[in-house]
Amino acid sequence: MSSKQLRTFTREEVAKHNKQDDLWIIIDAKVYDLSRFVAMHPGGIAALTDEEIAGQDATDQFFALHRFEVLMKPQYQRLIIGNIEGEEAALHPPRIGDISKVPYAEPTWLTEGYYSPYYTENHRELQRAVRKFTDEYLVPDAQAREEDGKRPDQKVFDKMAELELHAMRLGPGKHLQGRTLMGGIVKPEEFDYFHELVVMQEMVRCGARGYGDGLLGGKVIGLPPVLNFGSEELKARVVPDVLAAKKFICLAISEAHAGSDVMGLQTTAVKSEDGKEWIINGSKKWITNGTFADYFTVGCKTEDGFTVILVERGPGVETRQIKTSYSTTAGTAFITFDNVRAPVGNTLGEEGGGIFVMLSNFNHERWVMCCASARAQRGIVEECLKWTSQRKAFGKPLNSLATVRAKLAAMIQRAESVQNWLESITYQMCNMSYKQQASKLAGQIALLKSYSTSCAQETARDAVQLFGGRGITRTGMGRLIEHYHRTIPFDALLGGAEDVLSDLGVRQAMRSMPHDARL
Repeated sequence: MSSKQLRTFTREEVAKHNKQDDLWIIIDAKVYDLSRFVAMHPGGIAALTDEEIAGQDATDQFFALHRFEVLMKPQYQRLIIGNIEGEEAALHPPRIGDISKVPYAEPTWLTEGYYSPYYTENHRELQRAVRKFTDEYLVPDAQAREEDGKRPDQKVFDKMAELELHAMRLGPGKHLQGRTLMGGIVKPEEFDYFHELVVMQEMVRCGARGYGDGLLGGKVIGLPPVLNFGSEELKARVVPDVLAAKKFICLAISEAHAGSDVMGLQTTAVKSEDGKEWIINGSKKWITNGTFADYFTVGCKTEDGFTVILVERGPGVETRQIKTSYSTTAGTAFITFDNVRAPVGNTLGEEGGGIFVMLSNFNHERWVMCCASARAQRGIVEECLKWTSQRKAFGKPLNSLATVRAKLAAMIQRAESVQNWLESITYQMCNMSYKQQASKLAGQIALLKSYSTSCAQETARDAVQLFGGRGITRTGMGRLIEHYHRTIPFDALLGGAEDVLSDLGVRQAMRSMPHDARL
């Protein structure tokens, strides 16, 4: 219904319509006729016919029980019959591309009145474009796919390919040469790790963990070994189709027996009699995007130790879906290789040198996870600040309670510290060679990854406490909190468990201890 068709009412007029078959309410200066809807109300008839609701201003009561998005649905927009005379709506839903005004809902560099030494106007221009893309394309597809468990829509993949988002998610490098990034916003030679951080953090805002991994998380960790260690012929054959989202790739390292012990893998690769092919046997578990991957970057035990080989889907390759705590849209798979043949030319790096291929991959993989963790935590901070402001208990907003404010303070402190450490490391990445990053940042990134996910789990727990029963309900007011709390263990495990990474960080530091250091 357009604004031209809406009538104007006084509050006194609305108050007269307070019966079940003639029921109006006011929400944010708009008048809703619920006469036909009252019997269909999911909360029951009594909730709407209460004398404090029927014919009254129910703004506070509505937002204590419903998210703003409910009012935006067409079926409820049709219930609007008018406005309150002399009043205007004071509440406005977020628009596509908006920067949140909620304190700490955005990183400092995006917050009005604050400054950062790291980001240029070009980073800001990219941020605006990726946020608009996320709001328009990713958010609606994410929510739908989280429900039906299917992989992200191919149309989303195609749009990402058109904007070269698939290529940008792999960071700076030769693979960007000749590409038009985000419609020309960033020149390939100027693309740095802060540009990649912007892309990663904006896309995380879709608020769907399984979908986020389904959005070709397997490519982000599975394609770099091909780019960095594959032959020119192999790269020419594989990379273009993967970056165009015509084919998909995943990293197949983890096994049921080995866990974080890469050198303990049991999948074997032996050469054929003519020496032209690898024959691969074994299984892989918890492989992101494995159910729909066309290529598998596989870690194998070989005669010389540990070798990484690119395997194409074909005879002997079988993938089965694994159902985890998050949705199947991630395409998590159990993979078996039964006498699978791959050309020796598909070897990535040196035979027996697979550990170097993987170690070179870990830093970037874990850094990407830190980018996602930092932004996801900030989203929870925003949800909790909104909720504790509008939710009333014992006649007062939740945020009037000191215990509640203490939890909010801890959430904010964790989110800010993670983001600032992340930006500091990112700056080092922008100014170090690849070799320097490997020697100086492996420990720092490992420690940040462990710290990030530890912070995230504390924030998830606190958020559930603030939302109460809604925090463990998959729909309604606390749906994002429930989702975050249910899926947060993934962050703490993927890319290396917290304890393993913390130990790695300290061991890296111990290697740099000066021999003459004494108390």
